[in-house]
Amino acid sequence: MSTASIDLNADLGEGFGRWHLTDDEQLLSVVTSANVACGFHAGDAVTMRRVCALAAERGVRIGAQVSYRDLAGFGRRAMDVPPEELAAEVAYQIGALEVFARAAGTRVSYVKPHGALYNRVVHDEDQARAVVEGVRLAGASLPLLGLPGSRLLETADRAGLPVVTEAFADRAYTEEGTLVPRGSEGAVITEADAVVERSLGMARFGVVTSQGGGEIAVRARSLCLHGDTPGAVDLARRVRARLESAGVRVEAFA
Repeated sequence: MSTASIDLNADLGEGFGRWHLTDDEQLLSVVTSANVACGFHAGDAVTMRRVCALAAERGVRIGAQVSYRDLAGFGRRAMDVPPEELAAEVAYQIGALEVFARAAGTRVSYVKPHGALYNRVVHDEDQARAVVEGVRLAGASLPLLGLPGSRLLETADRAGLPVVTEAFADRAYTEEGTLVPRGSEGAVITEADAVVERSLGMARFGVVTSQGGGEIAVRARSLCLHGDTPGAVDLARRVRARLESAGVRVEAFA
């Protein structure tokens, strides 16, 4: 499969108070979609307002990056949250970000789960339904960004919500097309040249080499560039330059 265009997204606004993890201003000059932390794994009111304003100025699409309520664990710890509670908390996060997006003259355009919630809704249908219900509770038919073949995207599609498939250039894949857990050796790919070439393979041909060495299909409309890795800005620029030099249009998903 050859892809003529692809969206570049990054997790932004991942700070709290005086602590800042992501270089939001620089990354917003590269990406086309911004997954903004909504206060549950990172982010606070001032940070959300600032990132929304910067994104609006640069024409970058704003997405709500919703999470389990886990500031101490950065949203990466497994949690058992009752579906009704999770749906309400997803809606709460979307609503909070929407206030600042509107103040900046734009809107929240999509929703992407973060960390442990992202991985949980790949397989857990109850939690996937809760996320979808949270989006609907927020009062909008927002697209959901997630892993191809996940329960989340299947559930969203059945509920009539738009879905956007996503790939990760700097994460290792299993033979089944899921992400290797972060706690496993080699789960995060740090070699810049490898990340750049994997990005091109995903965008142009829809394939990536799994951790076991096999070639697997990764059909994605959006490519995630993590903003919390060392050298994230330079790497994001290299990825975008490589894609564009190969004739791939970098643009927000429709």
